[in-house]
Amino acid sequence: MATLIHPTAVIHPGAQLHPTVKIGAYAVIGEKVRVGPETTIGAHVVLEGLTEIGARNQIFTGAVIGSEPQDLKYDGASTWVRIGDNNRIREYVTINRATGAGDATVIGNGNLLMAYVHVAHDCWIGDSVVIANNLAMAGHVHIESKAVIGGGVAIHQFVHIGRLAMVGGMSRIDRDVPPYMLVEGNPSRVRSLNLVGLKRAGMTASQLGLLKKAFRTLYRSGYTLSDALEHFDLLPENEYLGHLRRFLQLSQMEKRRGLIPGRRLKGED
Repeated sequence: MATLIHPTAVIHPGAQLHPTVKIGAYAVIGEKVRVGPETTIGAHVVLEGLTEIGARNQIFTGAVIGSEPQDLKYDGASTWVRIGDNNRIREYVTINRATGAGDATVIGNGNLLMAYVHVAHDCWIGDSVVIANNLAMAGHVHIESKAVIGGGVAIHQFVHIGRLAMVGGMSRIDRDVPPYMLVEGNPSRVRSLNLVGLKRAGMTASQLGLLKKAFRTLYRSGYTLSDALEHFDLLPENEYLGHLRRFLQLSQMEKRRGLIPGRRLKGED
């Protein structure tokens, strides 16, 4: 099958495109770009730099992927964007390369990035993540699989957002969001477990019950984090609780941002 390329597209001879790739009008594809099978590249898309894109992705009008990082430390080093399979990257999304030589901005599989999302240098996004319109993330943000991020959210550099977390629209995220939690506000607070998302993910009643106990220990008991983690040891072990414990522990390491608190401020409903 011949590559389906609109005659107005500008493609460097060095670009490596699978024969099943479709390319829309006025797209621009640079020399070091590689695109896998059955990926669709919309009109006016720009792919540049060291960019690898897997199979069956849909990249919509005006997206710009692989441009230099917006980082004053960047010295022209060879850095990457690596994107997996089955992603939908909507209109005018921007995804920057990493800063340090050999490093990469990474997007996994099956994600939906809605219009005007900005993914900065050195970010890492897992699988099956949904990011709504007009989100801006700074450098080195990590978003674990199956998280859902609302529209208009701003995420501080080096923040980590845990698996199956939900972040409400227009929130300001300046510290880590633990797995399985629902976070909302400015300043943001952990409001509850992400019960709807957890049930949709197929979590059983017994697994939910354990996470509810963990939530009460963290946010309703008055314990310090270290005390809460000790009380976790009294709960039956499972993969979800274990992942939550590891995330909480790692959030206290050097160069991490710490945790978004769970208590409401005075005057909040």
